[in-house]
Amino acid sequence: MASFTITKRAKANGDFSYRCGIVVKKNNAIIHRESKTFRKKELARIYGKKRVQEIENEEIGIKKAISIGNLIDLYIEDEHLWGSTGRTKRYVIQMLRDCDIAKTQSNKLKTSDLIRHCKERIESGTKPATIYHDMSYLRAVMKKAYPVFEIEANYQIFDEALPTLIDMKLIGKSEKRTRRPTLIEIDKLKAALTIREGQKANGKVRIPYNDILDFSILSCMRIGEVCGLRWEDLNREHKTILIRDRKDPRKKKGNHMIAPLLGESFNIAIRQPQNCEFIFPYKSQSVSVGFQRVRNELGIEDLRYHDLRREGASRLFEQGYSIEEVAQVTGHRNLNILWQVYTQLFPHKLHEKLL
Repeated sequence: MASFTITKRAKANGDFSYRCGIVVKKNNAIIHRESKTFRKKELARIYGKKRVQEIENEEIGIKKAISIGNLIDLYIEDEHLWGSTGRTKRYVIQMLRDCDIAKTQSNKLKTSDLIRHCKERIESGTKPATIYHDMSYLRAVMKKAYPVFEIEANYQIFDEALPTLIDMKLIGKSEKRTRRPTLIEIDKLKAALTIREGQKANGKVRIPYNDILDFSILSCMRIGEVCGLRWEDLNREHKTILIRDRKDPRKKKGNHMIAPLLGESFNIAIRQPQNCEFIFPYKSQSVSVGFQRVRNELGIEDLRYHDLRREGASRLFEQGYSIEEVAQVTGHRNLNILWQVYTQLFPHKLHEKLL
C-alpha cells in the first residue's frame, strides 16, 4: 500500500519548499521510500496523489533508482546513518542536497556530472581542498544506497573520476600548515590573556587562559581533549592521564589513550581547583573564542589554536625525543602523518644540540 505525506521546509533565504514523501508498505513493513520537492504545497499534493495511484495501479511500479537529492533525504532520515555523522560531514551533505547534482539519477551519475559540479563550486570561490570533501561524502552516501535502501547508485564512478578531477585541479588535498607561534607572539598572547582573565574575574566563570594555553602546548592535546580531561583519569604516581574518545580517522568512540604529562603540564593540571569531575571544566568553544579575540586585537595573523598542538610536537622533536616517543604524547598511530603534518622545526635550534 502506498501513501504520501507533505513536509514544509524552510530555505536559507526565508522561502519555503514542500517535500512530498512517498512510502510503500507490505505486511506493515516499509519496502520503498522516495520523495520530491516543490515550490508550492498544491503541486506537491497533486504529485503525491498521482504517484501513489501509479504505484498502486502498477503502471510504472517502484523504481530502483531515485535522484541523488532524494537519496540524501533518505540518508538524513535514517537515524542510524545520520546519528553517527559528524558535524562537518552533515554540513556538506545538506549543502549537496541543494546543488544541481542532486537532480541526477543515482544510477546515472557520470564523470561529466562530477566535473560540472566541481567547476560550479570553483566558480563560487570554493577551494579544491573543500570540494574534495564534496566528492568524499557524496560517495559515502551513494555507497550506502543499495545495502540500506535497495536503491541502485553508481558510486563506482568516483574511482574513475577522481584522477581526472585531480589532474584538472578541481579537487585537491589541504595545503600543509607550517605555522608556529614565535616566542614574542606567545609572550604577547599571555600578557593579553592575563588581562582578559582579570576582566572576567568577577563573572560567573573565570577561565584560566594562560594555564590552558601552556597546557595545550606542553601536552600537544586538542582543546576539546583538554576540556574533557577528568580527575578520576589522572594518575599522579605515573604523571599520566587517560584521554577518552581521542580523535582518530578510523574510530573515535572508545578510542581511549593514556598520555604522559611531560614537564610543567602535570603541575598545571594538579593546581586547578577540584570543584567538579573535569580538570578544566570549560567549554572548548569559549576558550577558542577568547583566544581568537585576543589574537585579533594583537594583530597576530594566520594563527589558529590548533597550531599550538604543532608547536608542542615540534618542541619535543627539538628537545631530542624520538618520533615514537612524540607519538605517545600526540596520540598519532600513523607516524608519517605526525612527521609530515605536526612538525615544523626551527633550523636554528640545531645549534643548541652542540652546546
